[in-house]
Amino acid sequence: MVTNRNVSRTLGVLRKLVRQWEEPIVGHYKHDPFLTLISCLLSLRTTDATTKAASERLFTLARTPQALAALPVKTIEKAIYPVSFYRVKARQLRPLAQTLLDQYGGRVPDSLEELLKLKGVGRKTANLVVTLAFRKPGICVDTHVHRITNHWGYVKTRTPDETEMALRRILPKRHWIEINDILVAYGQHLCRPASPWCSRCPVARACAKVGVKRSR
Repeated sequence: MVTNRNVSRTLGVLRKLVRQWEEPIVGHYKHDPFLTLISCLLSLRTTDATTKAASERLFTLARTPQALAALPVKTIEKAIYPVSFYRVKARQLRPLAQTLLDQYGGRVPDSLEELLKLKGVGRKTANLVVTLAFRKPGICVDTHVHRITNHWGYVKTRTPDETEMALRRILPKRHWIEINDILVAYGQHLCRPASPWCSRCPVARACAKVGVKRSR
């Protein structure tokens, strides 16, 4: 079981392991808070490959709130298809860009509280923007972080939001920013949802395997 006594060692092993794999697509835009925000919204319930292609097409047309707010919704739809719920996302992105212009001077806010005021922005997206783009403390919990930390027995939670709150209480703060990057790559390539590669995992002995029904 992963505990606070060995969580730093576990994450240290995985930090080295994930260097062999490509960084998740949203991380490619961490130099720009606006691009990070939009790419993260596109990525919701969408594979990395699809998000990458859609982000590139959209950012060819618009890389600023001003440019995005000026695009017709149909143009945005065409650019981001086939991300999940592309029509809904296209209708959200244009007014989101306008809100940034009207209320934030065209800048993406750097606090969790202000990001959560933006329509369509949930805790996962807000935390990712705070940690990736602004390098401020936050814990971005997606399905991989939620699933893996429960497999480990490090937390016992039912939802990603519950996992975030649990990790905020127990995870050493020095690991807050990095945990999403590490566990997303680890979850995509080794600790997969349906059948994790436990036989290849360098931290398998520390894992309680809670909820793991089948592994390789």
